[in-house]
Amino acid sequence: MFLVTLCQSIVAQDKQAEMADVLRENGKIYNVVAVILVIFIGFLIYLFLTERKLKNLENKLNK
Repeated sequence: MFLVTLCQSIVAQDKQAEMADVLRENGKIYNVVAVILVIFIGFLIYLFLTERKLKNLENKLNK
């Protein structure tokens, strides 16, 4: 039953994204994309640094 409801809601989305159109017209969509990229890159850097610290701790424990 849940899958049927989910499939109907996915298929029924024929409306255009009005907010995206407004942002695209004003040129602000690039700001949104830039903010999302900065957040994503920051998250990747955080994961990389955490992995490196964890690897150092594992190496200290194994010695």
